[in-house]
This record gives sequence, C-alpha cells and structure tokens, in this order.
Amino acid sequence: MPAAHSRRLVSLALAPGEDFSAALEQVWADGDAVLPIDPFAPKAATDRLLAAMRPDLAVEDDVALVIATSGSTGEPKGAQLTHAALQSSIDAAHERIGREPGDVWLSCLPWHHIGGLQVLLRSRRLGIPLVVHDRFDVERFVGADATLTSLVPTQLAALLDAGVDLRRYRAILLGGAAASESLLDRARQAGAVIVTTYGMSETAGGCVYDGRPLDGVEVDVTDDGRLALRGPMLMCGYRLRPDLTAQTLIDGWLVTNDLGRVAADGPVEVIGRADDVIVTGGVNVVAGEVATALGTHPAVVDAAVIGIADERWGQRVVAVIEAGTPTPSVEELREWCRALLPAASLPREVVVVDAMPRLASGKVDRLALGRTVSNR
Repeated sequence: MPAAHSRRLVSLALAPGEDFSAALEQVWADGDAVLPIDPFAPKAATDRLLAAMRPDLAVEDDVALVIATSGSTGEPKGAQLTHAALQSSIDAAHERIGREPGDVWLSCLPWHHIGGLQVLLRSRRLGIPLVVHDRFDVERFVGADATLTSLVPTQLAALLDAGVDLRRYRAILLGGAAASESLLDRARQAGAVIVTTYGMSETAGGCVYDGRPLDGVEVDVTDDGRLALRGPMLMCGYRLRPDLTAQTLIDGWLVTNDLGRVAADGPVEVIGRADDVIVTGGVNVVAGEVATALGTHPAVVDAAVIGIADERWGQRVVAVIEAGTPTPSVEELREWCRALLPAASLPREVVVVDAMPRLASGKVDRLALGRTVSNR
C-alpha cells in the first residue's frame, strides 16, 4: 500500500490577489495547510516566523490554516484553524449580516491577517464576487464597486477624513482594534452602516458583532475578569506549542487576555487587556478603560494609555492622544474623565502625537508607544 500523505505546512508570501488565491486552492487540494506570510516584511522578521512555525514539520490532521499572531511583541504563535472552524465562522458571519443579490466583497486588508483572509474565504465559500486591493488606498476605495467590506479603525478614519461616501456599503465590518466612540459617531452621522466586531486569530476572526455573539458562540467571564469564548470556530491549538495551548484552551473554552463584562441581557463589553493593567499607588487601572473614557472628549481623535515607571506611584498613568484644536490640557482631560473613572485612573500626563503608532492589523503598537513616551 502507498505511504500515507504527510501533511505539509506551505508558506505563502504573496500579496493579496489571484496568485495567492490560486496557490491557496492548490495547497488545499493537495491536502496540506497554509501559513500566510507578510510579503513585505523584513527578512529578519520572516526568518524568525519560519523558525517558530517550522514548515519542515508535518501538520496535525484537519488543520487548514496557521495564522501567526503576536509576533511584534514576542515569539510568534501560530493559531491552527481547521476547515470546519473557518466554515463555521463564515456561515455565522453571513447569518448575521445576511446575503443579498448583488453583494460584492471588497478586500483591502492584508491576507496574512485573519480579518483580511476571511474576506477572500467568505467570497470563495459563498460564491460572492470579490474585488481585491493589494493594499489600502483611499482613491482606489472610492472607485471600488462593492457592498461589503472589512476595515480597521485607522482606515475608516482616513476615509471619513477624505469625505468618502460610505452609504453604498450595506455593512462595513470594523475590527482589529477598538474603535473610539467619536469615530463611530462620525461614521454613523455620515450614513455608514458600521458593524463592530470582536475576535482574534484564535477564533477565526470576529465572533461577536455589535456586542452580540454570533450563533453558536458562547461568552463568559473568568474569576479574574477575562473573557472566555466557546464555539465551533475556535482554533484547535497553537502550532508546536502544547504548553501555550493548555494555558489557553481550557475545557473547550478559549481564555483570552481581554478583560470584559457580559451584561445580563447579553451584550459583551471589552474594557481592556489583562496585560495592560497599570498598577498605580497599589490600585489596578485598566488602560483600555481609560482610553475609552478619553475618547469621549470632543477634542480627542484617538487615545491610548500606558503605564510608565514612577518612584512614587510604582507606575503613573500616561495618556497618548491624537487631538483636534484646541489641544486639551492634562487638567482638562482629568476633569473630563473624573465623572467616568475612579480617581486612580485619571491620567497624570498627556503626550500628544500626530498619529497613533499602529501595527498592520490596526492594533496600537505598544512598543512604539512606549518609545514615543520615553523619547519625548
């Protein structure tokens, strides 16, 4: 009898487009799995990713896709997703947003991130026409004939700043990073239909839309305040890291590093990251919660919060903001937040930047943020 096929992990360092789509189809037809790689990444970053993912080693049964995550802050992890998980995510997403005659997806996110790749996979599974942009560009976006798209907040802000009419999109999925209330208000006042999404590579993308779990998704909160997720779209584990898998997948639940709340009537609220807790004067402050409060100030365009070492307080709360005119002072922002936050959470310092440093996924680049504050 012929030897059983040893399933391979095939890396694809291709820009979004027909070449990537064709290569993906061939890899899956061969029974293998795909590792998408940023084609524009520095060689050192690619080498580090490949060293962690070890494409030379066989892939576990049923794994279709390995998405690298957290490579900017430490050793890359590979979230392993099966075909069934991907299909569950796709079907649940379209069950929520619907499907109408004439729908066309526009892809303008990188395909080495799950949010971008899922646009291709939704089109592929459901036969919905797809327009592909290999990179985000406001002028190209204006010329695209589409009804559905996925964006990160920085892209949405750029489109609004340019006065782009977004009303022809019947749904714009917005994820990758938290969106400020001011940005959401601007978009909705402009007539855009925004669907905020929460999820991650480990959940095959967004699994909570507008605060409501997709069909088949359960959300709970652990004793230490972390959100836990369960559903058919979860990863089956991290590639070659049974230790991390055991810490993250517990009794069928994915225990995240996101702190959150689940209201009695169901809405899920993400308030920050467990690893973004600032301990100041012996009090725990959730950085994301402070950033959200700052974002409600009319002169704050975008906000992030970090803790900086302080002899007196242990850490002091520092706000980094993009601001309109006039730029609010630290005293004004503290007073604004006083009605929303405990006293320990009020920022003791404000750093104004021209643009918030962000990763390609849209998340705040916290390493660059720390350098910005340290070098001011």
